[in-house]
Amino acid sequence: MTDSSYSVYRYRWVVLGVFMFVNLTIQMLWISYAPITGPAAKFYGVSDLKIGLFAMVFMLAFIPLSIPVSWVIDTYGFRVAVSFGVALMGVFGVLRGLAGENYSMVLASTIGIAIAQPFLLNAWTKVPANWFSTNERATAVGLVTLSNLIGTALGLVLTPILIDENIHIPTVQLIYGSIAAFSAVLFVLFAREHPPTPPGPSVRALMLDGLKHALKIRAFWLYLLVSFVGLGIFNGITTWVENIVRPRGFTPTDAGTLGAVMLVGGLLGAVIIPPFSDKQHKRQPYLLLGIVLAIPGMIGLTFATSFLLLLVSAFGLGFFMVSTLPIGMQYAAEITHPTPEGTSNGLIQLFGQASVIFVYIMDALKTSDGSFKPSLLLATGLLIGGALIITQLQDPIPQ
Repeated sequence: MTDSSYSVYRYRWVVLGVFMFVNLTIQMLWISYAPITGPAAKFYGVSDLKIGLFAMVFMLAFIPLSIPVSWVIDTYGFRVAVSFGVALMGVFGVLRGLAGENYSMVLASTIGIAIAQPFLLNAWTKVPANWFSTNERATAVGLVTLSNLIGTALGLVLTPILIDENIHIPTVQLIYGSIAAFSAVLFVLFAREHPPTPPGPSVRALMLDGLKHALKIRAFWLYLLVSFVGLGIFNGITTWVENIVRPRGFTPTDAGTLGAVMLVGGLLGAVIIPPFSDKQHKRQPYLLLGIVLAIPGMIGLTFATSFLLLLVSAFGLGFFMVSTLPIGMQYAAEITHPTPEGTSNGLIQLFGQASVIFVYIMDALKTSDGSFKPSLLLATGLLIGGALIITQLQDPIPQ
């Protein structure tokens, strides 16, 4: 096929837009209990850890599902796979709102939403690969990352505000579930698997062959370790954000604001930095830059007692650390070629979600007065280790 046979279509933005919307809404469902851990524990009559389980169950469900879901995406296409996922998300999102004060029913509904998540997250690189040219793909993944962060930020900020307005927790969850169901309908109606002609050359292996190929590549294993660290820290901080700042005298609303500022930083980083990576077709320098410059923000988040300094630190941490995610996913897709995008993406997400162990460690390491300083210091050390690993990576040779 000649270059003249390749085309990009304006409709790619519609497909990307509805895909971004469903990723946004599932993140709202994931994180909405984190900024109100204390009030939610009182409402349901359970411990803080059991409220933290609402977020952790997403990571726990992801571990056994990631590889099978990647197979579904690469075998049947992202439209079939994501449509199934968003149907689960919409149904169980609404059911969680209807569960009232019954903790067990809320947890069961949350598990249903968690099962849906890998069908969305593992398609992050598949959608751009089907619709976007090579020099747009890291940018497209960055936009999906952006929607993911916006959803998390909305869940962190809106939930405590709505609770302060005396809206009951089940009603808040019903609102979020209804929005998720609406986004699911839009995806099913408007998503398309392929454009009329491909956006560029694409030779992909079968899923099993691609999996074997990817796991033979040393650089891919090194990046999996980096993703394990980065996503573990991100998930840990967002899960325990209210508990992290509570011993310093801050409220759930303050915690929601802090988490949102970190995510706004990540949102900007995911939009601003990947286009430079695409333009230069350089991945490794931007990965290293992101991890190294995230370290000062991590230190500030560990020690700051001023709310302003906490906000500045959270913004810097989010901006630089989150910017590495879309670049890293595209890097992995390039170095594992011809492994299918859903497979390489799924392995990255699998390692990232397996970092749920770090979320547990954070709770286990808290001091007798509730301080998370030991686990935040551990996170700083892990970032330093991640930077050292990235120095061992090399940019892929253009295909």
